[in-house]
Amino acid sequence: MNIQANIEKEKDYLVSVRRHLHKNPELSLKEYETATYIEEQLDSFGITHRRVGETGVLGIITGKQGSGNKILLRADIDALPIQENTSATYRSKKPNVMHACGHDVHTAALLGAAKILQAQSELFAGEVLLVFQAAEEFGRGSQYFLAEKITKDVDRSFGIHVAPDFPVGTIAMTKGADAASCDYFKIAVKGKGAHISKVHQGIDALHIASLIVTELQTLVKRIVDPCEVALIGVGKISSGTSYNIIAEDAFLEGTTRAFTNETQGLLQSAIPELADQIAQKHGGKATTKFESFAAALINDDIAFDEVYKIASLIIGEENIVTEQELIVGLGSDDFSEYLQDTKGVYVHIGTANEHNPDTKYSLHNNKFDVDEQALLIAASLHIEYALSILKGETDIHLWDSYAYSI
Repeated sequence: MNIQANIEKEKDYLVSVRRHLHKNPELSLKEYETATYIEEQLDSFGITHRRVGETGVLGIITGKQGSGNKILLRADIDALPIQENTSATYRSKKPNVMHACGHDVHTAALLGAAKILQAQSELFAGEVLLVFQAAEEFGRGSQYFLAEKITKDVDRSFGIHVAPDFPVGTIAMTKGADAASCDYFKIAVKGKGAHISKVHQGIDALHIASLIVTELQTLVKRIVDPCEVALIGVGKISSGTSYNIIAEDAFLEGTTRAFTNETQGLLQSAIPELADQIAQKHGGKATTKFESFAAALINDDIAFDEVYKIASLIIGEENIVTEQELIVGLGSDDFSEYLQDTKGVYVHIGTANEHNPDTKYSLHNNKFDVDEQALLIAASLHIEYALSILKGETDIHLWDSYAYSI
């Protein structure tokens, strides 16, 4: 089987799908048109599918050779609340909504891989689970699939993300920690209103909130091992009703990031304690609520080695970046939730082209774009890894070397 030849034949399809999705982005949990489009594509391939939640889609490819291994391939499908500022012919048609994080690429690559895997289904046993996940940007889209026990009996999970920090033709991947956990917190401070000139008659919730923000900036240094990386960030504060009224209420919203479950739990307990201590000291009260959006994303060593061999085949070992300090950041991705139950790995596909400055903008930038050659590499990884797991041949090179023209 010549996977590269099959992928090359589908390049126009991959590009057309990506551009359709880019022109028609939808925000988290509102991906109704996107989900319908995905279902239409799966129907055209003859792939069984169903909705998960209102806007997620699960496709299932069943190998014709009977029961066997099971692999989960995931693509996120939601866009961001950003007004696109590019001149691309396929730029977003929707005001203030844009695929500025490459989810259009992820979805197109998985659809292309699904098309080829379905056409080759007589050659393997087992199942491929195609997870088109809503609401990754919201941080909770995986929960709808996990609630349906999607990871039960899954042997491997695999996900990709575009990476404008690396040139097209390269792949970045790391053993162990790849992305941080993401928790959201909201602190409500209760004080007592009074005239601004009668400070002694009130309890200033805004003042208390500002003290909490200041102390949170140093909390990580005081409670987390210096050899670990963690973060507490406050992105929003709101308080007061008028310039001459002591604020009775104040609200803080922020996030924590960590690379271990232990540190994540430590921050969840330390922040409410700190906020309450400060509030009580000044006569007020602080109530903290946490929501966990994603655990830390930790790649499995075995899955890493398996994908590394396949990536070496596709692009050459010299084009794989593994230096952890170049890859790992404090961003998060709820692909991590699938890895709580399965062995798996997450990789980053280079999308920058030195001759095209539009491909060098960072994720979440309103000028973000990609070199679409990355679609072929992403689809190839999905296909090759799926087939290697389904055929149980991860320790050998399955196909002739690739020779993509980058």
